[in-house]
Amino acid sequence: MSLTRRDFARTSAITGAGVALAGSVGALATAPNALASTETGSHEGGSADRHGVGYGPLVPDPEGILALPEGFSYRVITYSGRTKLESGEFTPSNHDGTATFDGPRGATLLVNNHELKGPRANWAHPVPLTEGLVYDPAASGGCTVVEVRPGHHVAEWVGIAGTSTNCAGGSTPWGTWLTCEETEDKAGQNGMTKDHGYVFEVDPEDRRANRDPKPVKALGRYAHEAVVVDPKSGQAYLTEDASNPNGLLYRWTLPAGFRHGRGKLRTLADDAGVLQAFKCFDSGGQFVDDLSRATRIGTVYGVDWVDVPDRDAKTVSVRKQFTAGQVTRARKLEGMWWGDGGTYIVSSYAREESPGRHDGQVWFYDPKRRTLTLKVLLGVNPDPDRDGAFDGPDNITVSPYGGLVIAEDGEGVQHLFGATDSGRTYPIARNELNIGTADEPEYSEFTGVTFSPDGRTLFANIQEPGIMLAITGPWKRHKR
Repeated sequence: MSLTRRDFARTSAITGAGVALAGSVGALATAPNALASTETGSHEGGSADRHGVGYGPLVPDPEGILALPEGFSYRVITYSGRTKLESGEFTPSNHDGTATFDGPRGATLLVNNHELKGPRANWAHPVPLTEGLVYDPAASGGCTVVEVRPGHHVAEWVGIAGTSTNCAGGSTPWGTWLTCEETEDKAGQNGMTKDHGYVFEVDPEDRRANRDPKPVKALGRYAHEAVVVDPKSGQAYLTEDASNPNGLLYRWTLPAGFRHGRGKLRTLADDAGVLQAFKCFDSGGQFVDDLSRATRIGTVYGVDWVDVPDRDAKTVSVRKQFTAGQVTRARKLEGMWWGDGGTYIVSSYAREESPGRHDGQVWFYDPKRRTLTLKVLLGVNPDPDRDGAFDGPDNITVSPYGGLVIAEDGEGVQHLFGATDSGRTYPIARNELNIGTADEPEYSEFTGVTFSPDGRTLFANIQEPGIMLAITGPWKRHKR
């Protein structure tokens, strides 16, 4: 059933669309130049604001990896080129999207994407081609499964190999991981022997279930970023990180009679269910061509869904199959996380390729109301090398202590930062691993931010060279 513009306009008049907020995170903003009226602290030097939000200033790390607040500590779980898999090969590089699962005997299982694109010869540490787990032997990416046991014992093995540009992804309500290929390379391009740009399911518990990898073609072939699954309806929502033109948000509706479960997705026909792209309109019923046009926290759009003509993009990229006015676009649609009865969706930044400029948006889609609400809006950061400002949100998770935890993928200094329900932001960590030079320092993005199932440990990755970190400390609930 489509939500018509008339329906949305009538609902907006009742609820005050553009002001009403969905979900528990509330209106969020951050300095500098946040395009919102919500008051925020400047967080100069990474300290907590005058209201006591956050954990205090970040303390420089003598090891030169991760600055954390006083009382917090970290442990290196995997390190590309240093730690090894059970099979003896080095941990692959370029860590990206990650999720945690309860493992046997008190262990925590993590599935870790490795964002490696193109031929294997391009990378010092590609994902090993483990027998039976390879989709395309020419491709360098994939996932590893990491088991962290009590007593700090760590084991790691390949979950899937021979995939490309495994960026984000998402966990499923039935306990598996969906890894997403952020590429549109077809067989014969960049050395590939098979088409890429698909979603694959990886089971962290059952290694046998991962044998003979099969893409879930029903979810489409495009530059996938992240995916979430509505635990009630079973519908999947997927982001696309692409440009020329900007990418889309998609929804996949399962076919009649289908029931989700471990390994069920690989049984679907290539054209199973319905894949659609989103189309937004404001409270006046006007079509919204690009999400960057929103300049106020609390902006609410109604959402319709438009069928994708050719989900496998046999001749034309999916996002290029729509003409102007058919769908809404957004620059760098990145991380997603399910929580509060809907999904949080990141648009990392917008520049000349978009109608408006910003340094990050986080939206909340409410499937019941079929509305999209702007929760976070970061103004363009004039000085990314200056510590204290946040920009370029990417991977995201809902915190068990309230609000959100967001990984930065911007210019200059890179942080993990939190955002409270009332809109205050605070630093959690800063990447201090300089992969550039003393004269021209460079700091890799954070990725894969996710809490352990018991909420005691925050896992996060430094993408280059590829380091998985476990952060512990005096976590507290942030209510303001």
